[in-house]
Amino acid sequence: MDGTLVDTEVLWWETADEVAAGLGHRLSGTDAPQVVGRAVADTAAHLIEVTGGAAAALPAVAAALAESFFRKVDAGAPLRPGAAALLTALERSEVPFALVSASPRSVVDAVVAGSLAGVGFAFTLSADDTVRTKPHPDPYRAAAARLGVPAAACVAVEDSPDGTASAHAAGCAVLVVPSLLTVEPARGRTFARSLEEVDLGVLSDCLRTSETSES
Repeated sequence: MDGTLVDTEVLWWETADEVAAGLGHRLSGTDAPQVVGRAVADTAAHLIEVTGGAAAALPAVAAALAESFFRKVDAGAPLRPGAAALLTALERSEVPFALVSASPRSVVDAVVAGSLAGVGFAFTLSADDTVRTKPHPDPYRAAAARLGVPAAACVAVEDSPDGTASAHAAGCAVLVVPSLLTVEPARGRTFARSLEEVDLGVLSDCLRTSETSES
């Protein structure tokens, strides 16, 4: 969702930077791997570590991140280029698709009710719906199970290293459309510069490429 379908990664970075500043730290490029594409708890733990805070402060920092991010997203987040056309094509072709996010349920619901209103997701899966979220494989394994298909029959569209790692470890074919962070090439991963380059044929090719690379 974030950075793939909707342009919320910048909002998340702004949120993390504001909370970090309140703790006496300014975010820089070295913080990016622990912020971009990461779950709220992961980023909160990183901010506490870099500021020398007490572990007991984790719930408060996580709550501050989640509440601030929700306010920003609820105010409106633009769709990424090509997202609307690809989602429409999937619906028209009756290809089942789901939203798998590392954001909290409150944020996912706000985006689905706002920027993604009316989109025919089979279901949405948030960071609150599995014991472990991205970069662990649990979210994509859970999504494939709910769709009733093997993970290897799914294409995950991702923008971040953690999201890509999650989908790859689950066994999905992965289409990477990078946003703020570079994603390293690997077997089973296909790259596109924008969703404007992606159609159903590209998604089918991703599956075939993944199957070939694993054989």
